[in-house]
Amino acid sequence: MAKKILIVDDEVNITKVLASRLNASGYDSAVAYDGQEALDKVEAEKPDLIILDLMLPKIEGYRVCRLLKFDKKYQHIPIIIFTARAQPYEKTMAESVGADAYITKPFEPDILLKKIDELLYPKHEG
Repeated sequence: MAKKILIVDDEVNITKVLASRLNASGYDSAVAYDGQEALDKVEAEKPDLIILDLMLPKIEGYRVCRLLKFDKKYQHIPIIIFTARAQPYEKTMAESVGADAYITKPFEPDILLKKIDELLYPKHEG
């Protein structure tokens, strides 16, 4: 069964491009356009991974990430912060709320897909 990835971004064009790319790579995708919708979709869809923008309506991305990572039901879901914010302190803040990866826009699709694969299919040492 295909792994499900939730794309959370308020820019429709970005969600369409990402969804199309993920579907072409064999993933299922779901989309949320604001932080509250993201939390609702996580509960309803049970995604295997979340691609999360920071600048979102209703609830911003850092808070969404923190709420999920501090909830026992959802803390196992890898979260990739996906943002135009490129300041070093932004990345530090993302790590502090539990994000598993940080990718800045504009992005290289192959880098994003590689990171998704690393998080969904970790290689075990030994």
